[in-house]
Amino acid sequence: MSKIRVLPEAIANKIAAGEVVERPASVVKELLENAIDAAATSVEIDLEGGGKRLIRLRDNGEGMTQDDALLAFERHATSKLRSAEDLIDISTLGFRGEALPSIASVTRLLLETRHDSSAVGASVEIQGARMVAVKEIAKPQGTTVTIRDLFFNLPARKKFLRSESTELSHIANVVTQYALAHPETRFLLNSGGSELFHFQPVTQLRDRIFQVFGGELLKQLIEIEAQVPIYSQEDDEIANQGPESEWIRVQGFVSKPEVQKLNRNSFYFFVNRRMVRDRIILHAIGEAYRNILPAGVFPVVLLFLEMPYREVDVNVHPSKTEVRFRRQALVHDFLRDTVRKALMEARPQAPFAVRNLKAETEWGSPFDAPPVEGLNLGQLAGIAQPPPPLVSPQEARKESSEIMVPGTEVANSFTLSPRPEVTSPQPLPFKPEDALEFKSGRPREGPGSTQPPVSLPKQGADSLPPAMHDIVPIGQIDNSFIVASERGALLIIDQHVAHERVLFEKVLRQRSEGRVESQRLLLPIIVELTPREQVILEHIAPELSACGFEVEPFGRKTIAVKAAPADLTASEIQHLLSELLESLERETQEVNLPRLREKIAATIACHAAIKINTFLEHSKIVWLIDELMKTQFPMTCPHGRPILLRYEKNEILKAFKRI
Repeated sequence: MSKIRVLPEAIANKIAAGEVVERPASVVKELLENAIDAAATSVEIDLEGGGKRLIRLRDNGEGMTQDDALLAFERHATSKLRSAEDLIDISTLGFRGEALPSIASVTRLLLETRHDSSAVGASVEIQGARMVAVKEIAKPQGTTVTIRDLFFNLPARKKFLRSESTELSHIANVVTQYALAHPETRFLLNSGGSELFHFQPVTQLRDRIFQVFGGELLKQLIEIEAQVPIYSQEDDEIANQGPESEWIRVQGFVSKPEVQKLNRNSFYFFVNRRMVRDRIILHAIGEAYRNILPAGVFPVVLLFLEMPYREVDVNVHPSKTEVRFRRQALVHDFLRDTVRKALMEARPQAPFAVRNLKAETEWGSPFDAPPVEGLNLGQLAGIAQPPPPLVSPQEARKESSEIMVPGTEVANSFTLSPRPEVTSPQPLPFKPEDALEFKSGRPREGPGSTQPPVSLPKQGADSLPPAMHDIVPIGQIDNSFIVASERGALLIIDQHVAHERVLFEKVLRQRSEGRVESQRLLLPIIVELTPREQVILEHIAPELSACGFEVEPFGRKTIAVKAAPADLTASEIQHLLSELLESLERETQEVNLPRLREKIAATIACHAAIKINTFLEHSKIVWLIDELMKTQFPMTCPHGRPILLRYEKNEILKAFKRI
């Protein structure tokens, strides 16, 4: 008896579905490609349950006759290929003839279509690869595909689907990508009866980017456009001169260095208007931004490559998102040099605020100086806010996890405040709740206050290691690092991450007690969101509210922030929301409230903590160390970086060759 058997058609379709249909977004992608290939100028998508319960896509393309509608569900039935030679010159998005039969094998599918040459339309209903009904219907030209109960007959695959919000975010991302690639097409996406976004057709890519990302990001983008001839010594028939030459062209936008994202979700690559994922392009972009962006952050990139179809192989994977270039080195170097040249010619620089020296002279210190222009967030909320701290570009690059604060470059110098003489224990000159006064410039000159060594609270001293007791602050290095001594050892403390740890545990404690400090804004802050960010924001909205935010919809793709955690400026609130929406993508896949709360608390603490290049009075250094010792984990910040470095006396003696 033979061991080799031909698989039944139903099983073969389900196997193919495992390659083509991974999640609801895969179904939407295949249907979108069919609609665009059919020359549709309008695409409408309705979803329920993140696409797991319902996906309905309507287009006004050329449609199909009844015979073609039936043939479309046969495996490898396609209108895009005629011979094997066509595989090296593919100009359409879909061509393999696997999508519809694969989707129909794992869903309940209804296809309604009409071609311009037909007087009536055709309706084809299929459930799990089984034909249920075929009939004539009245329908305008175009195609409507309704898909229900994805993986209803494959429970093992269905259980691997994520939450509705996660699946919806993936669909929104796919539709956004095709909307960018085809600005001349109208895209409408509805979810649960509400409109998620509606992109009207436009003629320019810049206009579509404005629709998707908003005007603020568009201002931070640099437009690029270049071309290079296709020529090599082995291709003598292709000349690099004259109008008959063939070229590789690129156009699109790349962001300035001050735009820094926490992941690669803002990378959009298209080859002949096909959405792709390619390591060659990724590496070229990384090389273009090398030594411009710090490690761990990424730019916003929208690149559209146009080249002869035979120069790229799109038949690498059934999903058609992976491609192989015939001349990989040429494509890589061309993209790297084009993006690098655009960045150098634009000479993008982060804005630096000009210090109001006259105000400092007349008022005595930045604490008392009036605002130079406009009102900051603290004044709008009725809370006096000091000006932003001074940050040099060199030090700001070291703080890759922070948002650079505009300021004036200061000279690198080693500054130690005089060590106080300890006489008798004295109370601290200010209360712990005054901690956020740290966010200031240099205070007015005055006699230094004498303070005793830091005394740890009795209730927390027993839980700390013995080496952490009796810390005596000495001064600061370059207004960024605190120098202290403890039992003959030398301590160097990063003041930013130390304050970050204090605020992190404070926010978590207030959140658990239900008394988060919040400030209402006299004028709300308007923030524009992408479709993907709208989905994520809806998922984390309850936790944001519990952490002191008050956010309300303000139009179709904007929100209004009416309240925020205390002691945050307007720019910090916007940066904070952007970081949360980018970094919480993994948390939206599964409901993990403790991790979500920690992420929000860590982000709030990072933005509210004192920055480097901030002068601290001795009393504030004492308070900061004292509060740090009260925390549960005084050795590392919420992001895992060390807070202090310790050099024992023996190490110092060895360095001076005394032992």
